[in-house]
Amino acid sequence: MGHETNRPLLVTLFFGVLMAALDIAVLGPAIPALRDHFGVDDRTVAWAFNTFVFFNLLGVPIMSKAADVFGRRTVYLVDVSLFAVGAAIVMLAPSFAVLLVGRALQGLAASGIFPVAAAVVGDRFAPEKRGRALGVLGAVFGLAFIVGPILAGILLAVDWRLIYAAFLPLAAVVLVLARRFVEPGEKRADVSLDKPGLVLLGLVLVPLAYGINQVDTGDVIGSLRDPRVWSPLLLAAATLPVFVRRQSRSTDPIIRPGLFRNRQVLLAALLAGCAGLAESAFIFLPAFSVAVFGVSSSEASFMLLPLVVAVAVTSPIAGRILDRTGSKAVILASQGLLTAGFVLVATLGSATSWYYVGSVGIGAGLAGILGPSLSYILLHEARVSERTVSQGLITLFISIGQLVGGAAIGAVAASAAVEVDGYAAGFAAIAFAAALVFVAALSLKGRQAERSAPSGA
Repeated sequence: MGHETNRPLLVTLFFGVLMAALDIAVLGPAIPALRDHFGVDDRTVAWAFNTFVFFNLLGVPIMSKAADVFGRRTVYLVDVSLFAVGAAIVMLAPSFAVLLVGRALQGLAASGIFPVAAAVVGDRFAPEKRGRALGVLGAVFGLAFIVGPILAGILLAVDWRLIYAAFLPLAAVVLVLARRFVEPGEKRADVSLDKPGLVLLGLVLVPLAYGINQVDTGDVIGSLRDPRVWSPLLLAAATLPVFVRRQSRSTDPIIRPGLFRNRQVLLAALLAGCAGLAESAFIFLPAFSVAVFGVSSSEASFMLLPLVVAVAVTSPIAGRILDRTGSKAVILASQGLLTAGFVLVATLGSATSWYYVGSVGIGAGLAGILGPSLSYILLHEARVSERTVSQGLITLFISIGQLVGGAAIGAVAASAAVEVDGYAAGFAAIAFAAALVFVAALSLKGRQAERSAPSGA
């Protein structure tokens, strides 16, 4: 279809993804207000984020598979509606426990919004236009982290509940647009969701997320002896082979094991995990700035603006280049920028100019990888019937990378004699991991081989 015909569809998908991305961007500024309003401590209030992450992890394969079975539009509408219900529960929560119920619904709903949007791009856009469309969707995340904190700051001056009230009209607009412009998609009435498989997958992902979250970043080795850490990790490790065996025998698996025998898919998963590691550093960059430059927490947050602007600007540019060069060239350039950015911050970050240059490199590198490239790879390699599931894998591995990276950087920083040196060592470790992934990415398919791959095979 022509680009003009698909423009209303792209606008619809853009606002849906923006809604989910804003949820993450506004939570940070809202945390102190939530803590004070409900009278909880810092560790407890962190569950406003952790609950979202846990249910997002669990929801990715559920919503992705449901979209491939019941149709893209149906699941997209359900996700947007569920997100709005979750926001309303948070807004009206009489207690912190009720707030967590709303956060769980929002995490579950958000898990399907981007994978479904990316799959719809694969359905409706010609191969030579997909990169550009995916780049526009990828730019949403940079935009959200520019607009989100500003919007949250304005609304917090009145009442923190207004932050979540603002999601309701946005969700209503997305619902109206989606009903008109998102096509129903093919429904597969001959199959049903693999419910035992879903239970097994939940017994892998939720304990994995919980176990990593319980790691004491100040004493990683010691915390591994804590039953709250080792028991859920052991459960996840024991359940994983059972889940894989179940999927290999299922007539309609949640995640087809054969998908991981594809080198392109494996490399995309590796790149997504590395990107998640890099994203986890966002949490620590403000603390690093406070320690190095002696600025306030507010000023340190503003020092992230060049990074998020780089994400917003680079993602659509990378998408346009992707359509001309294929994914390998864009990924190698982006992974190179990501690696160089972390090297600069780790080694020369005490100089303001080099800190900004490094952070822009990190933002541009992430934009080129997460914005369009990984989705582009999986749209070409996955079957049409599993497009949403394949897109969900990106979100899944990013989340795992975020959890591991957050625990690892925190541990390195806490164990260092000098706080600044600890953060620098953590950033250097990410740079090393990114360099290894760059080497692995050299074996990605070239443009000609990628274009000749039977998309949807």
